[in-house]
Amino acid sequence: MKQFKNIHYSFLLILLIAFSSCDDFLNFLPEDKITSASFPENEEDIKLLLNGVYGQLRETDVYNQGFYGFGILDGATPNAYNWGNGPIAKAGNGSLSSGDGDMLTFRWKKGYTIIANANNLLKEIEKIELPAEAKNLYIGEAHFLRGLAYSVLVESYGGVPLILEAISTEEARTISRASAEETWKQVHDDYDMAIARLKPTAPEVGRATLGAAYGMKMRAYLYQGKYEEVLQMVEKIDELGIYGLFHSYEGLFAAENENNKEVLFDIQYMEGENSQGSFIDQYCGTGTGSWTRGSRYVPTDDLVNAYETVDGSPVDPENPYENRDPRLGFTVVVPGSFILDHQFPNHIYPGGAFNHAGNRLKHLSTRKYRVQHESELPVAGQSYINNIVIRYADVLLSKAEAIIETGGNVDEAIALINRIRTERDDVKITLLPMGLSREEARQKLRHERRIEFALEGLYWMDIRRWNIGKDIYPVHIYDHNGDIIETKFPNGYPEYYNLLPIPDSERSLNENLTQNPGW
Repeated sequence: MKQFKNIHYSFLLILLIAFSSCDDFLNFLPEDKITSASFPENEEDIKLLLNGVYGQLRETDVYNQGFYGFGILDGATPNAYNWGNGPIAKAGNGSLSSGDGDMLTFRWKKGYTIIANANNLLKEIEKIELPAEAKNLYIGEAHFLRGLAYSVLVESYGGVPLILEAISTEEARTISRASAEETWKQVHDDYDMAIARLKPTAPEVGRATLGAAYGMKMRAYLYQGKYEEVLQMVEKIDELGIYGLFHSYEGLFAAENENNKEVLFDIQYMEGENSQGSFIDQYCGTGTGSWTRGSRYVPTDDLVNAYETVDGSPVDPENPYENRDPRLGFTVVVPGSFILDHQFPNHIYPGGAFNHAGNRLKHLSTRKYRVQHESELPVAGQSYINNIVIRYADVLLSKAEAIIETGGNVDEAIALINRIRTERDDVKITLLPMGLSREEARQKLRHERRIEFALEGLYWMDIRRWNIGKDIYPVHIYDHNGDIIETKFPNGYPEYYNLLPIPDSERSLNENLTQNPGW
């Protein structure tokens, strides 16, 4: 197992308690406890603080896989159906309210937990002597992680309060929101601080690198529609000479291939105690035999129908899952699939393998990020597959989008998209033709992003930043009998859904937190 995975992050709770104590201290220090007066003392202590910040990126709760929580956010898009009535389902069907909890409040609280811990590290690191290179690296990583947190917050809620140092409870109850532009500026300031200090490779697998900082800064520019800057970041990434497409789309998401050359940054998980794994396999996997796994979010016919055939021919209605883009079979469990190893013929889906009994959609299930072999099925809460936050395919498609949107050579953009469609050993589909108009190329790019990143959680933000909700909704979700289970946004998509509401629970604590329009 990777060295950086094997960290007991729960120790951070002890630290948080210590650092939240009042300013008055006794004149003696207990020798059996960590206190703010005795901690940190050395580089190992600083590293422990840093590990605690990284640990907050991981999500081990059953219902809150919503910060960088794999592809569960696809349940808020036409790509997937979230059975149940949680905020992710509500965000995807038009019934969300500012009083909902779970994902809505989780993203806010988790973001500010990361920010507070990063701020604490930046404060405490000035109190001890460190070699200059090591100090620079720790500071760079703290800024990278704070930038990640602010980026998710601004993507979700728009402008949010900017907290760059420890504040009191009273200050927290009166602080106002910055503008979206000011918040994005803070994201970039943090990433710039990271870029100035990080190296192309990290001391341990799982820690931030220069490529990760370039990649996340690229995505921040992409989400703001600043395409010239996107191209600048892509050039920086390519200059490193480290990254490329992994040879297998299927293998890209397998545990044995983690941290391959396509991964710019991922979140590390492992089996073990102290919540080091995730619930993703138990929560969203497909059941077999006595294993009743959650199948909480599952692909929809709307997603399946978006996959092309290998040769561009019409889909055969008698054999609708044959001759399709191989990424369909690597992402979705379709009827007739083996959900596990082929040595178990009784586990053909559906029947021998199945969705949770509570899920009315029973003819499609999720394969991406799933453990595939029965002998290796992790117990609840100990799925060991890493969550890829950004990979090189995103770099290529971001560059293609930027070329299209800045008036560049459309054929150059199409050539980049064709790399995604042909360069892997297990994905070979018809090349897109040259000579497309700019609008045709734009639609091809958007389609390719949807397919390439299906069930990875990116489509939710793509819909919002492209402002295409009004064009794609309402969307009907059908069960295996062809009956409508749910209609997403039955009255059309209101533009105010492009931002989440500020949670009522937060506004009740701070009257200066203004609500987003429409909520």
